[in-house]
Amino acid sequence: MSEDLILEVKRTIVEALNLEDITAEDIDTEAPLFSEGLGLDSIDALELGLAVKNRFGVPMQEDSQEVRKNFYSVATLARYIEENGRSDGR
Repeated sequence: MSEDLILEVKRTIVEALNLEDITAEDIDTEAPLFSEGLGLDSIDALELGLAVKNRFGVPMQEDSQEVRKNFYSVATLARYIEENGRSDGR
């Protein structure tokens, strides 16, 4: 997966969740997004899911286990977008 996509995912997280004290560069690509990692919660998950769907054209699954797997980290999310999103990233 490209570094450009990873950076775009990180920027999407920061923008969608209005993270004022965190920059895209601060987010660890492999760290969990929820709980112990970035510390996002269920409300953040809904907002992030909508932002990812709108920005990358990625369909959101109904299966919560599948969503958890794909939204585990920036790396897993970028991989999911790369496999399922629009080719232009917009």
